Amino acid sequence: MSTQAFPAIYELGPDFYNEVEPASFPKAILRYRNQDAATQLDLQDLSEEAWKKHFWGFESLPQNIKKPLALRYHGHQFQVYNPDLGDGRGFLFAQFLRDGKLLDLGTKGSGQTPYSRRGDGRLTLKGAFREILATEMLESLGVNTSKTFSVFETGESLVRHDEPSPTRAGVLVRLSHSHIRFGTFQRFAFLGEAENVKKLVQYCIRHFYPELASYSEDEQIFLFLQKVSERTADTAAGWMTAGFVHGVLNTDNMNITGESFDYGPYRFLPHYDPHFTAAYFDQTGLYAYGRQPSSVLWNLFQLGTALKLASPQLDVEAALADFGDAFNFATQTRFLKRLNLRNPLLDEAGSQQLTHQLIMHLFQFLDKSKALFEQTLFDLHSGVAPDRLTRSPQADLYKIPEFKALENTLDSFEVLDEHVMRHPYFTNTRPCALLIDELESIWAPIAEKDDWTMFEQKLAHIRSFRGVY
Repeated sequence: MSTQAFPAIYELGPDFYNEVEPASFPKAILRYRNQDAATQLDLQDLSEEAWKKHFWGFESLPQNIKKPLALRYHGHQFQVYNPDLGDGRGFLFAQFLRDGKLLDLGTKGSGQTPYSRRGDGRLTLKGAFREILATEMLESLGVNTSKTFSVFETGESLVRHDEPSPTRAGVLVRLSHSHIRFGTFQRFAFLGEAENVKKLVQYCIRHFYPELASYSEDEQIFLFLQKVSERTADTAAGWMTAGFVHGVLNTDNMNITGESFDYGPYRFLPHYDPHFTAAYFDQTGLYAYGRQPSSVLWNLFQLGTALKLASPQLDVEAALADFGDAFNFATQTRFLKRLNLRNPLLDEAGSQQLTHQLIMHLFQFLDKSKALFEQTLFDLHSGVAPDRLTRSPQADLYKIPEFKALENTLDSFEVLDEHVMRHPYFTNTRPCALLIDELESIWAPIAEKDDWTMFEQKLAHIRSFRGVY
């Protein structure tokens, strides 16, 4: 880890950010406090008043970032380059070193910045509500995700074309390992600032990939791109095994630590459908469920193109050549984890073939039967248990011919963890899911009568199986 002055972001200098003023909000109604994440930052003992002071009023934390920083970046949005980007309704608020890792607190809905593009810099409370549930659910499903740290309702009314308006406003704080985006590199490449690209690479290596420190500069850039590719491949595999559709996989929504973050129009799959999209404005299905891995790879190529300014001989294709293998390996590993199964074959080729066969038969069954995605993975956890299949809400689907091939393949595997198999979560007949209809039903009593009961119950349900996956 770097021995540079802390906070680390100051190593980069003002070419990388703008100091900004947070908005002043009329009210502070705490709606969500992530005590587990606060404990990770040694902030668990903050009083209610101190929490409000820092995460609503955005008074600087001791020995931390003195004034909020709106980070500068560009990006491809739906694969069209946009140089008119940057933190438009958020900023980097604080950084921490914990267990040798750098952690960021960033905001969403905290006011206007030089990059607001005629926007009001605000976030709807419903948007914050959706992000809380997305991050909580993905964490429980084992996906590498940012964490929602805090949400205050602010007492403001907003007008939005995609929500019944006026609608309530909120301000959100997010915990992440990094807010350095692919688009951060793209901005300096667009401006032709090779030295700043190099400076950013060195910052990333110091704080996120220190194992690359001993290599030459050109080797570092090649290996850095490779490492980012590996982590991003694993995140994409996490989305696929969770049945998650991010919805807006632009290069400014991809970061160099591979964490999934910035949840807008996301959806979870009801049924397997490779063409299922999350965003109503994704008319061509560019970011559909089945196209997420290829979209991520396309974004990695844009990162590689930006890095070539600092290392003209960089072979981007070679650096990204293993993305497909990394994604496939992560997908197989994650599906086995989700099903709590172990491949018993010692022969590597035979083992890979058997796991590939399992996933192929699983998706063939899901496609033919139109079974519920999450329900099916829940029912088949730890292999075929006739009693669980019999009491499943979709028991009849396990009688169709296409299930037999999947059942036979499942029988070739062993249970990975007997303790996990006996987890109380699997005594239920239905899994915890987060489909759009349920999101709307949980939001309705909040919007109509400020009743957060269903929301709190959903959080408890989501957290009840944390650690299983």
